[in-house]
Amino acid sequence: MNDDQLLRYSRHILVDEIGIEAQQRFLDAHAIIIGAGGLGAPAAMYLAAAGVGRITLVDADTVDLTNLQRQIVHMTRAVGTLKVESARETLNALNPGVDVIAVNARADAAWLDANVPGASVVLDCSDNFATRHAINATCVAHGVPLVSGAALRFDGQISTFDFRSADSPCYACVFPPDQPFEEVACSTMGVFAPTVGIIGAMQAAEALRVIGGFGETLAGRLMMLDSLRMEWNTMKIARQKDCPVCGNAKLQEAAR
Repeated sequence: MNDDQLLRYSRHILVDEIGIEAQQRFLDAHAIIIGAGGLGAPAAMYLAAAGVGRITLVDADTVDLTNLQRQIVHMTRAVGTLKVESARETLNALNPGVDVIAVNARADAAWLDANVPGASVVLDCSDNFATRHAINATCVAHGVPLVSGAALRFDGQISTFDFRSADSPCYACVFPPDQPFEEVACSTMGVFAPTVGIIGAMQAAEALRVIGGFGETLAGRLMMLDSLRMEWNTMKIARQKDCPVCGNAKLQEAAR
């Protein structure tokens, strides 16, 4: 680290559990954030501020006036522009030392398979069930840690799936892809703005713990937030042997 970096990140370096070693790991890391909306906005800003060296933002949407109530990475002047370009401009202004890669595309299976293997961690900040399962399947296949968040109305949830551990559950263990699921969106149901801010900031915190190797992540736990009553509930989760993505039969088949 040079003198400017030592000063910029000094408040991290002063924390015993982080220090120069973990801060250097942040600088060397590559985080992929799928979704530059309500969750991805605070997550990206905290990762950039913390000095994560390379951040890839993936989103195919443009900034809409209705986004500005919660998607804090976008400014009013960005309405009508690509979300990833708007977010890159904000992140570059926040921390010019971070390499922000803007990908104006949907994170389909082919893109994920080509890019996830080079990441230190993936943050799922998407807003649909199919994308969540595609991200999960790719992270399982390549052993890349996944931080998954979701929020709607006053409800939020977050967990970390660390596939560097042999006994880690995956997203599909908790939300099986073959079960009926009603897709709902904040465009029809609404969302309390600070709820996505809380969950997105926590996703950044989880990603930094994964990268830095300090503290205890949410691996094996699902945290659920009711921000109307400001109550948290935590549920333990475990790998399911019959999981179609990471279960024993699937892993044995992959090994063959």
